[in-house]
Formats: sequence, structure tokens, C-alpha cells
Amino acid sequence: MIRSNKARFVSRLTSNTMALVLAGGRGERLGVLTDWRTKPAVPFGGKFRIIDFTLSNCMHSGINKVCVLTQYKSHSLIRHLIEGWTKINSQRGDFLDIVPAQQWTGMDTWYQGTADAVFQSLDIIESHAPDYVIILAGDHIYNMDYGEMLAEHVNMRADFSVACMEVDVEKAASQFGVMTISESGRIIDFVEKPSSPAPLPGKKNKTLASMGIYVVSHRYLAERLREDAVHTGSSHDFGRDIIPEGLQRGDYFHAHIFQNPTNLDPPYWRDVGTIDTYYEANMELLERQPPLDLYDREWPTVTYQRQLPPSLFRDGEGGCILENSIISGGCIVTNSNVQRSILFSEVTVNEGCVLDGVLALAGCNIGEKSSLRNVILDNRCIIPPNTVIGYDEKSDREEYHVTQGGIVVVNRQMMGQGLSYNPELYPNYQ
Repeated sequence: MIRSNKARFVSRLTSNTMALVLAGGRGERLGVLTDWRTKPAVPFGGKFRIIDFTLSNCMHSGINKVCVLTQYKSHSLIRHLIEGWTKINSQRGDFLDIVPAQQWTGMDTWYQGTADAVFQSLDIIESHAPDYVIILAGDHIYNMDYGEMLAEHVNMRADFSVACMEVDVEKAASQFGVMTISESGRIIDFVEKPSSPAPLPGKKNKTLASMGIYVVSHRYLAERLREDAVHTGSSHDFGRDIIPEGLQRGDYFHAHIFQNPTNLDPPYWRDVGTIDTYYEANMELLERQPPLDLYDREWPTVTYQRQLPPSLFRDGEGGCILENSIISGGCIVTNSNVQRSILFSEVTVNEGCVLDGVLALAGCNIGEKSSLRNVILDNRCIIPPNTVIGYDEKSDREEYHVTQGGIVVVNRQMMGQGLSYNPELYPNYQ
């Protein structure tokens, strides 16, 4: 089949584009889930890490020159990337490089902001000399064809493009950069994380929020970052400094309205910035028509695949009941009732348990006759027999972490089991 001119045009753009994935954030709002891992490394959906969605988007979009910028608590993330993502065809010039914070500026501090993180990697960008650079966040869950945004950026002759989507005003407040645009898509005004976002015309409950995805030419990016680096009053952040200053200068900043590759309405994009939103995003996968389809063969999410045996369900006198749940490889469930739950790899549910609304991350072992409701178990938690969690909020708060939404989070430290691990025995449980 002969490819269309548009397809060839987009293919040329993506092949000459380099992606920088910002994966060094602390993720402090995820609380105990990021006590010993960075947010992009947090498990999601039974077998994935959050960063897998951004990297899968790069792969499907034809962007195969990728740098992942790491910083805080990066060991788990780096191990995942090495095992699952660095085996790329280097003979074609493709690569996925892991770039730790390097303090190139001579300061004793780490990255000062998103723009500073990219500036400190400018030597790597310039060594590859791409035509365009796409800057991505490694801690969002969504499917997106970056080729469409690149083509729009070039066709509009923009200096800098920002991906955006409509978000509830209440949700955007103090969380996202918001913008005002013209009918042609030109950004007129941009404010980073305002407490009272400006609503869209005719939609008083909606605002136009930045997704933290930027497309820019290599040349323009280098010029702006070098200017920003010597600006003593700058916080060295794209949303707070680079974009507002570019607008003041009169440069053309363009808004790319986000649509999923499958044209979902509304498009799916989750920041999962808190434990409650993380739990909710996982539970959405269990809906009859989930907003994110993990089984979409046209846009599959790629991840590191361990060699695990099939899951095993053992019946007893009461039978083994599983309803509306995701069960990953290597799990063993014995004579238990599992409803509306997600069991990550190698989870053991012993006889007589009742699980309702449970996220059990990899390697957990739930003792017999335990009852858990609306609970997140972090990796390798060992739950003693006859344990009850999620039924008495007062008691739960004394022993575990309970969110504003009533979700109970349990990790090994809370169970007196420590956070230590043997990477040789448990290479995937970090």
C-alpha cells in the first residue's frame, strides 16, 4: 500500500524529532506510594508502570529517539526502563537513554524546574541535532498520537505548541496551567496553576488546561533556554517562565486541542496526582465500557514482561468467586471472594478471604479469612490471617494511611515488615 503524502509528511517529522520525558518529580501528593519510588514508576492497571503510557505513545507515534530525565528515588524507574525499554534498534539511530540529574550548571542543587531540567540536557539534544523536540511528562496516563501535534505545529508555523484539553474549573484550580486562546488556536494568555482559573466562553464550569506537553524546534528551544538560564529572577519552569515570557515577546504559541487516537469524547487523560485519583483511575478500568481501553490492539500499552506462570484459582467448600476484576500473571486465589479488584503479578489470596475494591500490588500475600475493602496494598505486603481492613475508619487510621476519600493504604513498613528488598529475588517489586 502506498502511503499518503500526509502520512509521509508526519513520518518525516517524527523521525526527526527527539522526545524528552520528564520523570524526576517527587510525586509527594501520592504520599506513601512514592515513599521509595518516583511517581512515573508507580504501578498501574495490573501490570504497567505509569511511564509506560508516555513511552508507548512515543513508540506508536514513530518517535524513537527518547531521553528520560530522572532525579528523585529513581532506582525502581531505572531498573524498569533497562529491563523493558532500552532494547531499541540502535543501528537505525534509535535510542532510549536514561539521563540522571547531572548538575551541569555548577550548582549544588538538582533541577530547579522543568525548563532547567531540559536546559541541563541541552548538550545531549544538540549532539543529536533533531529538527524538533517534544517535551513530555512521564507521570500521566493517556494515549496520544504525537505525530498529529507535530504536524499541526509545523503547518501553523508556531514557535512553541502546547497540548491542552478542557478540564473542570474546580479540578484545574491550583493544579494545572490554564490558557486563553483565539479562534485560530493562538495562545493569548497563560497562567500557571491559578487558584481561580478563567472559564471558557459559554462554558462556565470548564477551563482550557495545559497537559505539560510541548513541541518546539531545536533552535527556538535552545535560544529560550539559554536566555532563561541566566535570568536570575526566573524559576526556570516552562509554565511559569518560558511560556509567559514568550507571549510577552509576541512569539507564536499555539494550542493543540487533544484528542485520543480512538477519538474518545471526552478524551482520556489522567494526572493521578493524589492517592484518591490514582485509585479511581484504576477502578475505572473495571467499568463495562472503561474510558481507557487496555485491550485496544491498535494502540497497545507496552511494558516489561516477566516470565510468569498462569494464574490459578482453587475451589474449596465455598467455591472461588471472582467478579469484575483484573488478575495478572502468577496469582493464586484459593476459595475466596474477589470483587471489583485488581491483583498485580504473583499475588496470593489464601483460603476464605473477601476482597472488595482492592488494589494488591505485586507479590502481596493475603492471609486466610481476611476481609479487605477499598484498600491499596503496596508491593510485597504480607497480611496476617483474619485481618480486617476497610470496615472501621477509626481503627484503620490508627494503623494505616486513610485518604480523604476513605481509601486505606497499607505498606510493609506499616505491617512491621520494613521496606527492604532483595533485588535478586524480587527484581520487579520495586
